[in-house]
Amino acid sequence: MISRIKETFKELKRKGKKAFIPYIMAGDPSLERTKDIVLMFEECGADIVELGVPFTDPLADGPAIQRASERALEKGVTLRRVIAFVKDLRESTQIPIALMTYYNPVFKYGEENFVRDAKDAGVNGVIIPDLPPDEAESFIRHSRKASLDTIFLLAPTSTPDRIKKVAKASRGFIYYVSITGITGGMLLLDGSIEALISEIREYTDKPIAVGFGVSTPEEASAVSKVSDGVIVGSAIVKRHNEPPDGLKRYIISLREAIK
Repeated sequence: MISRIKETFKELKRKGKKAFIPYIMAGDPSLERTKDIVLMFEECGADIVELGVPFTDPLADGPAIQRASERALEKGVTLRRVIAFVKDLRESTQIPIALMTYYNPVFKYGEENFVRDAKDAGVNGVIIPDLPPDEAESFIRHSRKASLDTIFLLAPTSTPDRIKKVAKASRGFIYYVSITGITGGMLLLDGSIEALISEIREYTDKPIAVGFGVSTPEEASAVSKVSDGVIVGSAIVKRHNEPPDGLKRYIISLREAIK
């Protein structure tokens, strides 16, 4: 069964387009507001939504997403509630959704139970930054059986051996972390991203989406020229309390920049 995420990239490639993947933290400031934002993302031309699951110790995330996680946790948002939220959301949209969670909540939930419930709710893919493919054998096995995409990360420091492992284990797309640091850091458009993505393409033809550090339409445009998709997270989270029209204009500006 071809995944909805893979099908999305395939269709975009056929049209000569690149994927726009905005991120939002589920439950910040409320799940009702998150639903409105996801539907707005789709209205503005997003192709896939990355939906964050709040966690007490989000090591890969910068201050903006850490604070969003804290606010969502204060509202009692858990992994189980996020899965139920996706199920409810599916009554309003079929846009592909990739959950971004850390491994501890999945471990406590139980890998097999999590995969089953996430898939049944309408989740299409899962990103777990602190679960490398070397340690994900059972999670990958459960996910394959359920046709749930496993999306692993590569970074500027990834070795050829790591690239091969991530390429083999990833389904849907490969998440390329453009900076050596946390989300929201400074993006360097010095040609290094293009060089490193070219190296990854020597090992795989799977789609590569770039995240961490993309915040302006100009950066999104530059990244889209060398990748298959652009992920924008912290910059959106910082703006989500702006008036809806302001956030919407920003999302549209990113979409228009990603050719």
